[in-house]
Amino acid sequence: MNTRLRTMMIQCGVSQDELAERCGVIPKSVQRWITQGRVPHQRHRFIVCQELGVEESYLWPNTDRWAEDATRAELIQTYADRASVPRDVWLSLLTGAKANIDVLVFSGTFYAQTNPRIAAMLAERADEGVSVRLCFGDPDGAAIAQRGEEEGIGDTLGAKVRASLTYYRALVAHAGCEVRLHDTTLYNSLFRYDDNLLVNPHIWGRPASANPLFHIQRCGEGWFDNYVGSFDAVWNTAKPWNPESGV
Repeated sequence: MNTRLRTMMIQCGVSQDELAERCGVIPKSVQRWITQGRVPHQRHRFIVCQELGVEESYLWPNTDRWAEDATRAELIQTYADRASVPRDVWLSLLTGAKANIDVLVFSGTFYAQTNPRIAAMLAERADEGVSVRLCFGDPDGAAIAQRGEEEGIGDTLGAKVRASLTYYRALVAHAGCEVRLHDTTLYNSLFRYDDNLLVNPHIWGRPASANPLFHIQRCGEGWFDNYVGSFDAVWNTAKPWNPESGV
């Protein structure tokens, strides 16, 4: 336990939720900084020290040593399947995003079905200056057709994409929001919220919902940047979605 951090938060009257909001992370991350001795990212350490009025060396005297384990520290939570991720995690990450929300999926039907206000919430984040990029599979593309065959559902996946897209029609014309369609092999569904990333790897022949999910937090160069780089690569080849095209 980082007793120094906990003591300074108490003395300054700063709660876990307040510190998490100022750092742009979920409250559970702050809890881990305290109870598990996790070392925050450098920019988060800077904000914490500014808020508490202390030197970094006081709260984290062994920063250099801990930095060597940064890649290992990136993986902060694993789930047996996507359905096991608590709804509060999805909501807190979305509402806490300050700069980037990126979504890469084939259909992503659960994303709207489990949160009917998803489009409105994304629009609200965009109004606050957050860049929102949503990338769905092209329902007429080869990748969707192949995935449908692999899962044994035929043309159903393309229909699911079309159904999912209907939730986001209003976002196409919303400043700060972009919706694109890709036709690439999707090895992972990705959900990025600033420095937090939910990675849902795909297993051949199984729907994404039945596959594991990893919660990764950026901590130096490592997994996070590699996954974000893959998102950007797919995004750059994707085409803007035009709701009036009939897709």
